[in-house]
Amino acid sequence: MPLAPPRFIYFDMGNVLLLFDEARAVRQMAELAGASPADVRAIVYESGLQDRYETGLVGWSEIHQTLCRETGTQPDADRLAHAGSDMFELNVPIVPLVASLSAAGYPLGILSNTCPSHWELVIQRFTILRAYFKPAVLSYEVGAMKPSDAIYRLAAQRVGLEPGEVFFMDDRQENVDAARRCGLDAVHFASVPALAADLRQRGVDFNF
Repeated sequence: MPLAPPRFIYFDMGNVLLLFDEARAVRQMAELAGASPADVRAIVYESGLQDRYETGLVGWSEIHQTLCRETGTQPDADRLAHAGSDMFELNVPIVPLVASLSAAGYPLGILSNTCPSHWELVIQRFTILRAYFKPAVLSYEVGAMKPSDAIYRLAAQRVGLEPGEVFFMDDRQENVDAARRCGLDAVHFASVPALAADLRQRGVDFNF
């Protein structure tokens, strides 16, 4: 049985629209702070502090203050935020697919785990995010991270649709599985050609 065409298409951001290198961010923060990358990773990521930042539970000032306290250094807060955010590159092969979907009239949005400092950098640097996607359902703004059920329910509500009318792709299988449990039509993103095939299987008609 053919799958129904979606009425709205949500894209994950990291490793779908944009590629990112977390190790690069850690190295840059460590260099600025005069600390080891292992210490920065432990303080910011392994402690769960970054997850709390991406869920809107803490602000950048708490991350900065914690890093200063734990490392005994005083890096500039704005420069440190930039060092931790300057790790993204455009996934160039996906651009024609996005443009073709938009030209065919399909509404597109972003559903992503992210934090204020990352989002502020990418929304300014990558015009594709501003040109094609509305709304952007961001974990730090809604207070829930994938794979929490809450963020998927809110994403469907944000566009006024039932979950089954929404298509979503993510590079992490656990996020795809959670979206499916919430009723979204979700697929694992592995490549642009595979995503195009998934969309065509659902009757999406676009010039790609």
